[in-house]
Amino acid sequence: MKIVTHSGTFHADDVFASAVLRAALGDFDFIRTRDPALIAAADIVFDVGGVYEPARNRYDHHMRDLPRREDGTPYSSVGLIWRDYGRQALNHFVPEIGDDTREVVWQDIDAGLILAIDLADNGVSSACPGHLALLIEAFNPTWDSTQTFDEAFAEAAVVAHGILLRACRQAYAEAKAVSFVATAARETKDPRVIVLDRKLPWEKAVFEGGLKDLLFVIYPNEDSTSWYCRTIPPEPNSFGQRLSLPEVWRGLQEEAFSRVAGIPDGVFCHPSGFICGARSRASAIRLVEQAIAVGEQIGAI
Repeated sequence: MKIVTHSGTFHADDVFASAVLRAALGDFDFIRTRDPALIAAADIVFDVGGVYEPARNRYDHHMRDLPRREDGTPYSSVGLIWRDYGRQALNHFVPEIGDDTREVVWQDIDAGLILAIDLADNGVSSACPGHLALLIEAFNPTWDSTQTFDEAFAEAAVVAHGILLRACRQAYAEAKAVSFVATAARETKDPRVIVLDRKLPWEKAVFEGGLKDLLFVIYPNEDSTSWYCRTIPPEPNSFGQRLSLPEVWRGLQEEAFSRVAGIPDGVFCHPSGFICGARSRASAIRLVEQAIAVGEQIGAI
């Protein structure tokens, strides 16, 4: 199989598109050229050639009537390649992925990393210093370098592969976490509290899963030596609380916190009242029960 993109200066979209194809298809002959004959003879062409025909594996986007997403956002070459080959690439990046999570992970990567490159490449949004697109472009040889563009592209593609690998595995882990939290929410006796048997990201499951009654999530730290009681914020990425921890607990630690909270093994309560901890699961559950009781007494629930 022969795959072609343009020669010379490269950008994030063609570098990442090549990494996606390499993950999806394995070994192939890769040529960077603007030679019309080589372009015409290729099995897949992206970011060059002036033709957008997915049925013929032609994925240029540098034309007036360029391909767009359903919302009108223009594609770059990586957006097009990810659209058609991303699911196949996921089998390489996350070999254990199943049919139940593949689409979720594909969509997560598409809406995040891939879309950001599409937007920057098409000038829809500016690439500020430190943007992934500019970091990849920095691999282009400087004017006084003896390195060829093809050599530099190969180095950038290795980095792109690593970024895609980590991003896909992170998205897969998050998809599994959403499933764990949803299961815990279904099994809980009190819809205001869920208890997790491990520390994992839970906010996405809470807000996308519509857990509107949830007030607290309980989970252990990494080595299970202590358990945290975390209040649920009113919206994602907020330190606000649907129900704050009792005022009399806040800022206390160890013995002082244990005495006021009425548990034998308290660790701390944050001064802002959004998280507290104990050394046992039973005590963490007791803390939440007390916090809810106080909330009911003062009319906060």
